[in-house]
Amino acid sequence: MTRGLQVPLRAGDRIYVNGAVLRVDRKVSIEFMNDAVFLLEGHVLHPEQATTPLRQLYFVLQTMLLEPRNAAATRGMFEESYQSLLETFSNNEVLQALRSVHTLVAKGSVFEALKGIRGLFPIEDSILSESHGHELEIREAASCR
Repeated sequence: MTRGLQVPLRAGDRIYVNGAVLRVDRKVSIEFMNDAVFLLEGHVLHPEQATTPLRQLYFVLQTMLLEPRNAAATRGMFEESYQSLLETFSNNEVLQALRSVHTLVAKGSVFEALKGIRGLFPIEDSILSESHGHELEIREAASCR
């Protein structure tokens, strides 16, 4: 007998399955016996959290999973964002990972693509904090004149 994928949930947890939001009222373990697209609440990015370029790309892909009826339109938004990010980033690790994400999306592996983008968040945060630090240095130098 083949076992499915078991997902333990605590009371109040939410899980997003094939576009539906489910909330459990008690500790439970659910077992997926066949393929299903799902995200755990901890991996869901809310609109107000999509404050950086990579988080915005993540949000677009997440929308493809959570709103399957709009996947075609969302795919267009992904392609636009992806092209823009290729032109914006100069970090080779980010660019290589973005290309891998694009390949995964083309294969229909959106969940794996989301994992790839989540792995880039620390790098993006570092780049943005360095950039912000340089802006502060420039402003401080200008104010000293």
